[in-house]
Amino acid sequence: MANLKDIRTRIKSVKSTKQITNAMKMVAASNLRKAQNAIIQLRPYANKLNEILSRLSEVKGAGSVNIYTEKRKEENVLLIAVSSNRGLCGPFNSNVAKKVMELSEGQYSEQYNKGKLTIYTMGAKSGQILNSKGYWIAKNFDKVYDNLTYENISGITAGLMSEFANKNFDKIEIIYNRFKNAVVQILTQEQFLPVKHNDNTRDNNDYIFEPTQQYIFETLIPDSLKTQLFTALTDSYAAEQGARMTAMHQATDNATEMIRSLTITYNKARQAEITKEINEITGGAEALKGK
Repeated sequence: MANLKDIRTRIKSVKSTKQITNAMKMVAASNLRKAQNAIIQLRPYANKLNEILSRLSEVKGAGSVNIYTEKRKEENVLLIAVSSNRGLCGPFNSNVAKKVMELSEGQYSEQYNKGKLTIYTMGAKSGQILNSKGYWIAKNFDKVYDNLTYENISGITAGLMSEFANKNFDKIEIIYNRFKNAVVQILTQEQFLPVKHNDNTRDNNDYIFEPTQQYIFETLIPDSLKTQLFTALTDSYAAEQGARMTAMHQATDNATEMIRSLTITYNKARQAEITKEINEITGGAEALKGK
């Protein structure tokens, strides 16, 4: 039977851990409400912008007037792994890293073996996991969560567009967790560049362009890409808070169960000690009677 002092120390330690995990759950729940409101408000705008761009790309000539819609042979590929800067959120970060490794060994194995697969990270955790597995991170944007605003994302998007335009990359994809609800995150692989457009073109008799078709298309694409990246990061942040809240809730429940189990063990050990002392006293009393 375990020592009573050791069990008391263990119970105290688990209670302290439970307080921490419960506090972290409450903080994550508060952050989740804000992040959830942000992504819910952002999605309709992002979806409508993509819808307009998709409809415009159906018009004859629209898809061919911009370099960002140019389909190339996928010789140089960039994967952007979006994770978090903090852990304690279950498999949230490891799922992103595993997906990048899966793509490196599968869909983009040819590029990876030729050294033409590049990895950028947004969020330190995925980079740490990938580094530990021998993957090289060419660039990180881990400080993006310090001030997650559309303006800051715009600068990063402009850099990615420039690299694509200069043909440093022929394809750019984003790997991130999409927020569904507090307990469900959808691992998503999303093409960023080239911009997808509908190849089923049609005459532009249904549209009146002002000032010009090309001007509108060239204006919409940068806005659409900035919104796409900002939406992915906002989605990921909301998913992170949901994953952390769920993980801390489970940890708190586990701590509660462990305290219950340790308390039972403590009571049994204490009862055994009391029984032993009673037996010793009784045995001593009987020995005195015999004298």
